[in-house]
Order: sequence, then structure tokens, then C-alpha cells
Amino acid sequence: MTQLKILIAGAGIAGLAAKRAFALRGIEADIVERDPVPRTTGAGLYLPGNAVRALRDLGLHEPLMQVAEPVYRQELRDVRGRVLAGFPVNAIWGDVGECLAIRRKDLHGLLLDAVGTSEVRFGTAVREVGPDGTVRFDDGTRSRYDLVVGADGIYSPVRFSAYPSVEPDFLGQVCWRFLAPSTSVAAGTWTVMLGDRGRTFLAVPVGEGEVYCNAAIGSADPVGPAGDWRSLFSDFSEPVTELLAHADEAHYAPLYEIRNDERTRPHVVLIGDAEHACSPSMAQGSAMAVEDALVLAETLAGARERATVPPLLAAYRERRADRLRFVLKQNHARDRARNLPTVVRRVLFRHFATNIFRANHAGLLPRP
Repeated sequence: MTQLKILIAGAGIAGLAAKRAFALRGIEADIVERDPVPRTTGAGLYLPGNAVRALRDLGLHEPLMQVAEPVYRQELRDVRGRVLAGFPVNAIWGDVGECLAIRRKDLHGLLLDAVGTSEVRFGTAVREVGPDGTVRFDDGTRSRYDLVVGADGIYSPVRFSAYPSVEPDFLGQVCWRFLAPSTSVAAGTWTVMLGDRGRTFLAVPVGEGEVYCNAAIGSADPVGPAGDWRSLFSDFSEPVTELLAHADEAHYAPLYEIRNDERTRPHVVLIGDAEHACSPSMAQGSAMAVEDALVLAETLAGARERATVPPLLAAYRERRADRLRFVLKQNHARDRARNLPTVVRRVLFRHFATNIFRANHAGLLPRP
């Protein structure tokens, strides 16, 4: 068993996945979370094939299948509901595995159960991390670690300490996420309706009669538009109107990207959104977070001395670099496609959608 002293900052999807991956490799790590209680907020997630594979590699496939909903097909439609393209998900993912949809709170709960709630120090926030791994907590106490894993989200205090010049870049998009009851959205189908001005409406069933919805628009400003945002989608055909009737408490979010190209810090590593927040166009946020955890645990396996940490972190970031660049590149391509003129987009997707989606995901078929 490794003798390193390790801290994971953040008990979201990335942090809990790291704690689980470390445990499977015999690596002990403390984990702290600034929230006083486990998270129960959030809407839903689409888990593409590589995300499901990564959770399977964490030994969580059986409990995952008990709370997630299978997705067999993807469809792209226009605002009037006319099909532009449709294809089975196995045409994209092949032997990688199934695709699923899940409530965010269920995925978080599944990971927390696997780690053990008692293992997380809730109500404890990291305020600052020094270059030698010394952590200052919000209660003023300090402790030095051989490795600090920043899994504390897009506004990560760990990242701010280690890489103060790396800041989130606004992507020119804002979105609203919510869960809604519905019987009119086809079971097992991921459906996105595409409008002009970057307007999209995604709907995918997550089980028990609920649908995860994500409504997005292009925006020059991260502050949401005035008035009832749902009017922006008034020209979309059903089931959008039906779903929007249940969006009173939708979660609003401006979308940001983080690109960290600076050199590795000796005793600090970032994973998940803290390192590489990105557009949701490829639905790779959770996938990349869990992959990060698995690769980091594999890289650290067998490390017993503090002096071995810096070269191992450099090896970890080098191993992840190409895959993360691929995801960012494909996100950008997908976001450009959604902003094409309506006529051009209709022709493009009707004739080439399957090939485009295959190319978008080709780099994710091999294991990380």
C-alpha cells in the first residue's frame, strides 16, 4: 500500500471517483467537501459509452444499471419536430458498451455509497494550497500533503492557488437544466431539437416517468436574459411546451471552458472541471472526470516516496493531454455546427450526421 499522504479536495463526481479509484489500487486518501451535507441538487446526465465503461472499471456497473435508463438511439430534429437524422448509439460506440441517462443526484449517491459517507469530511473547505502541498483549510488549520488532488469544480480554490493565471473562458452559451415528468418523449431516445441563434433543446428519459432537459441559447453575456426565458423556445413544437411547463426551478448556467497548458506543479494535480471544464456538446464532463480518476490512480500505484510524486504527475498529465485536447476540439466543432444557417445544417445532418458523430467520438473508443 502506498505511504503517500494524499488529500482530495471536493466530493463531487470527480473527487468521489478518485477516492474510489485510489481505494481499488490500495491508495489511501483523505477527502474533504466544502458543502455541509451530501449533494442532492442537479438535474440529469447523459452518459455516453466511455463514461459507462469508466464507471464499470470502478466496479460500479451493477448499481449503475439499477438507477440509470438505457439510451438506444439518438435523434436530431428541427424546431417543428421533423427528423433530420437518427441512428442507434451502437453505430457510434460499437463494443465500448451501452449509453445511459441518469439523474445527477443518483450518480452522486452511487459514488458516495461506494466510497462510504463516513469517509468524507463534510463542511471542510480548502482555501489555499502552497507549492509544497501545504493546505490551509477554512478553519485556519494547515497540513502538508505529498499530493493534493483538486476536484473542486470550475471555480476551484486549488487551481487558483496552483495556477492563478488560469481562468474560465465564457463560451458564448447559456443553458437551463431541469427534470420534468413526461410520457411523450420516446423511451430510450436522446433527442435534440435545433433552432436558430444557437438554440437547442435536449430531452432524454432518465426513468420513472422523468425526462432530463437541457435548453441552451447563444449569448454574448453570461448573465441570463430578462423575463421568462421559456419564451425563447415558444416556436419549438411539442413536447417542448409540455416540458417547459415544469421548468419553474430550472438551474441556469453560463457555460465556460478551462484550458490549462501550464507546466505541472510538483504536489498538486487537478481533475474534472477544475482542470478541463468544457461545453456539454459532447456530454464528456463526467466521462473525463472518471477517466481522470482511473488514470491518476493507475499512475500513482506503487508510489511510496514523496520524491516520486512530481515525475508521476508529469506522466499523468502527458498521458491525458491528447485525449482532453481531442474532446475540446470536438466540442468546438459541434458548437460551430449548431450555429450554422438552418438550411445548411439541415442538409449536413440529413446526409452526414452518423459519420459526423462517429468522427466526433472516434478518439474516445480506446481506453484512456
